[in-house]
Order: sequence, then C-alpha cells, then structure tokens
Amino acid sequence: MTPRAGLQIAGELAAFIESEALPGTGLEADAFWTGVSEVFARFAPENRRLLAVRDDLQARIDAWHRARRGAAHDGAASEAFLREIGYLVDEPAPFDIGTRNVDAEVATLAGPQLVVPSLNARFVLNAANARWGSLYDALYGTDALGDLPPPGPFDAARGARVVARAKAFLDEAVPLAEGRWADLGDPHGGIAIRDPGQYVGHSERGRLFRHNGLHIEVIFDRDHPIGRDDPSGIADVVLESALSTIVDLEDSVAAVDAADKVAAYRNWLGLMRGDLVETFDKGGRSLTRALAPDRDFIAPDGSTVTLPGRSLLFVRNVGHLMTTPAVRLPDGSDAPEGVLDAIVTSLIGMHDVRGLGRFRNSRAGSIYIVKPKMHGPEECAFTNTLFDAVEDLLGLERHTIKVGVMDEERRTSANLAACIHAVKDRIVFINTGFLDRTGDEIHTAMQAGPVARKGDIKSSAWIAAYEARNVAIGLKCGLSGKAQIGKGMWAAPDRMADMLEQKAAHPKTGANTAWTPSPTAATLHALHYHQTDVFALRDGIAAQPTPGLDALLTPPLAHGANWSEAEIAEELDNNAQGLLGYVVRWIDQGVGCSKVPDIHDVGLMEDRATLRISSQHMANWLLHGVCTAEQVDAALLGMAAKVDAQNAADPLYQPMAPDPDASLAFQAARALVLDGVNQPNGYTEPLLHAFRLKAKASGNRQ
Repeated sequence: MTPRAGLQIAGELAAFIESEALPGTGLEADAFWTGVSEVFARFAPENRRLLAVRDDLQARIDAWHRARRGAAHDGAASEAFLREIGYLVDEPAPFDIGTRNVDAEVATLAGPQLVVPSLNARFVLNAANARWGSLYDALYGTDALGDLPPPGPFDAARGARVVARAKAFLDEAVPLAEGRWADLGDPHGGIAIRDPGQYVGHSERGRLFRHNGLHIEVIFDRDHPIGRDDPSGIADVVLESALSTIVDLEDSVAAVDAADKVAAYRNWLGLMRGDLVETFDKGGRSLTRALAPDRDFIAPDGSTVTLPGRSLLFVRNVGHLMTTPAVRLPDGSDAPEGVLDAIVTSLIGMHDVRGLGRFRNSRAGSIYIVKPKMHGPEECAFTNTLFDAVEDLLGLERHTIKVGVMDEERRTSANLAACIHAVKDRIVFINTGFLDRTGDEIHTAMQAGPVARKGDIKSSAWIAAYEARNVAIGLKCGLSGKAQIGKGMWAAPDRMADMLEQKAAHPKTGANTAWTPSPTAATLHALHYHQTDVFALRDGIAAQPTPGLDALLTPPLAHGANWSEAEIAEELDNNAQGLLGYVVRWIDQGVGCSKVPDIHDVGLMEDRATLRISSQHMANWLLHGVCTAEQVDAALLGMAAKVDAQNAADPLYQPMAPDPDASLAFQAARALVLDGVNQPNGYTEPLLHAFRLKAKASGNRQ
C-alpha cells in the first residue's frame, strides 16, 4: 500500500491515477490526494449510517411481518406502518427537474441502450461502436425471420428474404413518393420520397434518411455481392441502433480488489481518451478493435452533416453497500467503493469534458454516471451531495456530473418522486430493473410468508404497478425532453424473433430506451422505435392517473398454495441450476456477466440481479418450511452435475460435482442460500467477493 494524504492506496491504483488519469487534467497529484482524503473523511461515516438505516428498517419490517404471519395482507395497515417507521416519505410538491446540458441521445431521442462489462475491452469496444448496425446482418444471422440460417456458405434464398424484410421496413419508415422500395430502379437520377424532409444527405456509399429522430443509411454498391444482384444496387440498410451504452463497474463484473478496479478504470479511460484498442484471435485470424470514427454526409445544401460514430457512454458505479481494499481509511478500514468510483470515474470523465481525447463522448459537456441500488430519497440526496463534492474536488462546474437512478429497490419505487427530487438538477435517467427489484421484494417480505413460484411472481400485481408508475412519475416530474426513462433487459440473445414480438411493448409505455444484450439485438430493437413514436405518446400517458401504492406494496406471497413434492423439487432445481451456472463462472473465472445456459439449455445473459432472485427465493422457502436444507443440498448437488455437463467444452472450467466440498464456487452458491436471510437486503456481493478473493488467493483463478 502507498500512503497518500493519510490514506493507504493500493500501489497499482496510485500509479494508475498519477501516471494515467491525472495527466492532462490540470490537477496536481498532492492536491488531488488531499481532496480525496477529505471526501472520504466527510462521506464514509454517512455512508455507514445510511447502511445502518437500511438494516434498522428491515429489522422493523421483519418483526412486523412475524407478528402478523398467517394474516391476510392489509394494504392500509401496511402503508401506515411503513410511514410510521420512515420507510415511506411524503410526496414532494409538483416540480420539474432542472437538468441542463444533456445530450440528445438521452433527452430528445428514443432508441436502444446496451449494458457492457467494463472489464472486457473487446466487448466494451463492440458496444461503443454499436451506434450503427447492419439490418441485413442482424436479420440474416439470427432467428429474427423465424428460423436460423442454414450452416455453410451464404444461402441465397435466405438472403432474398432478408432483403425483402429490410425493404418492407423502408416502405414503413421512409416511404417512396410512388411505389415500393422493392421496385426501385437505378437510383442515380435521385430517389423521390413521400416526405422530402426525411432526406438528410449522402455519402460516397449511400443516402441517409431520418425517421422518429433515428437515422437510416441505405448503402448502394454494385461491386458488393448483394448490391450486384439488387435491382437498385442496394447492398445494405444500416440503422442507428444503440444510442447509448452503460459501461458497467457493478452487476456485470467481478471486481474484488485493486487490480480488478484498475483494469476496469483503465478501459473507461481508454474510452474517454478514444485510444482504447484490443487485439484478439477469432477463427484463427488476429483482429484489432478500436473506436469507430464519426460519420460525415453531404447535406442537400452542400454543407457537411457529422453524426456520432459511437454510442453515448454512461458509466455505472457500484452502489453504497460495498467497500474496497484498494483504499484504506486512516482507521484501517476499507473505503466505500461507491465513493471511490464517483471520484475516479469522474476524474476520467474530465478527459472528455476538457476535450483531451480523440473523440467527444458528450457534446453537451456532461459526465454520465448511473448509480444503482439506492434505497429511498435520503440515499439519493447523499449521492447528490457526494457528486457536488467530487465536482469541487475536480474543479468542475456544478451539475457537470449527471446521475442515472436505477429504480430497482422497493423503497426507491415507493418513493420515486422524492428520489427524483433529491437529484432534480442532475438526473438524466430512471430505469426499471425487474430482476433486482424482485430480489429486493422477496427479501423485504422475507418474514411475511412463503413467496409464490418465480413464474407466478412475474404476473404479480406489484410488477404492473411498478412498471407503470416508473413512467408516469417520470413524466410528471418533467423528465420528457431532459432525461431517459428506461425499461429492462431482454435476456435471451439467441431468441431475436421473440424479442421482436415482445420488446415492441417497451416504446409503447412511453419509455425512450430499453436494454438489449448485444449490438445485433440493439439493431433489431431499433425497429421498434421506428414503429412507435415514443414522444408522441407521452402527453396521453401523462394524462392518466398514476397507479397507487397499494398494488406496489402487496408482496407476492403464495397464499394457500399446496405444492406437490414434484413442484417443489422443480422450483428448487430451476433456482439451483441458475445459481450454480452463474456463480461457478464468477468465482472460478472472474466472469461477471455471460450467456449462461438455463435448466432447459437456453442461453440467458445473467448477472448478479438474477442470482439475487434465485438465492433469495430458495432462502425464503427454506425459512418457511416449504423445503428442507436436505432438499436444498440435493438440488444443488444434482444441478452441479448438470452445470458441469453444460460447461464440458470450456477448457477453463473446473467441475463442481466430483468434489463439491473442494469447490469454492459450489460452497459460495450454498452459502448464498443457507445464509440468504442474513445477507444485507438480500445482496449477493458480500459472499461472492469473499469467495472470489479466496479463489484468487489460492491460485484457483483465471
């Protein structure tokens, strides 16, 4: 450890900040560290106090539920109790947020958003470059047309179907003055479209149009294998796809020590400076990824139109719960990790704000930080004050640092307007997080009784109220035109036909973004924002009454359920398989997010949010005697063998079933269930971090 202004800083972190992050910002190292020490001295005690408030509220809720166990849910009594203990606060008077200097991708456009783990440079670059995507490739290479492409070389019949589908899209989004795109002849004499205002400009390779704020580039190339045989020479249709991307330091990464944190910070710095490059082997070829340049077009008046070549980048910090050994406070304790993230990611963001990089991320001059897992308005106010202090430390104008509030905890959902008010001059984002929200729902009601099966929870009344309230409250607080209102992830990246059918509902709610699991999925999801003009819907949605608290606060309990032994075993196996399939990669390989086969061998993008649900669900059933510890162990042992088989082709995989007592991954999964009732708010991070650190210390790591 390296001493700096009374703090002990891990050597690799101190070196990174002093030799890579600080240069060019105008900040001197000694003054910086003095300011950092002051920030920790001011905010670490308050961070601990807020966590103690969480624990106290949960203890009171647990006692209340134990005293009423077996009684029917009483909405009025529940709400009165929650107000009495301060869990619910009074609604603020009507207000509009005051956020300024927000980029169009956030405020006035509607389109897909990606979330990508910060530790994987290749994935980060792919996501950043997913601002533009080939519709032809997305349709051909997935099941978006209803089936998968046949193996082997290019299939001409499928190619013809792709072209027909893409041109049908053009007929809807950019209709011609006469006829259909499929009948378009030689375009050299010009293309007459019904609304000439949709034409933006041209480049050497194509023509650019705009619909619902999103750009569509039609590529003409007679030398291309597709364009050669096309009646009008169209070689591709390129869509503006992922308008924004969240570079994640939280749920999708396994960052447990200073080395992990520095690797994540270094990738964020490479993005802000524009010099991040990754070389990798694919199919026997060495490939290099770098950030895509901006795109230039010639407007009808001869001027140059420049469009961003990359997604607008957010960075997601960790929440308030965890501490990090990368910084030790004067009393020897580990520092709050969320405070460290706020300082370092903002410092790195200065490279963009000051124009020090190759490209500009925020043309409005803002740094975008998503703050997850906040419980209620007091914690949001803490983040607001922390960001004030970081701006002062770095010499940034007030509210340069913007905040995205993840609406994924029950206390935040129930007090959403007050949470928004606490950050009203810097908020740029609210987003529903069904998975973590369900995990918190289960833990909050842990002592109330056994919860329903996971499939039945998805149809609970509170979920519909949660999703509707998020948009309604956001609109009433003036987010439209100033901030994003978002919806959650499509978790099955191999099921694009289902995504095209189901995720069309997200823009119809009035949300102007929703999460997708890959650049290809972002291109396909972009079609939904051409089908639905989000901003045209919002006045009608805002005029509707906001759903009340009663449904939102009704826990998903299994009243009167009499499950068979087979049903119980099925639910336990489903939970255990999902738990183990994720944990084994987290502990043994340090992979925080990946496509994990579910119990039916369907690949799902998993992160800690899904783990929180599975572990809390099993812990709840164990607490209330729906199952026994022996049944939990049987499910875990049986599913360990299944997960081993699912990962048999992975040369880095370490099987669990042959010796579960020697497998740290298996022991971590078991602890998440057996000690799930005692985990703070049901979070998985404390146990995951502890077991991952054991794995790294033992050399049992990747």
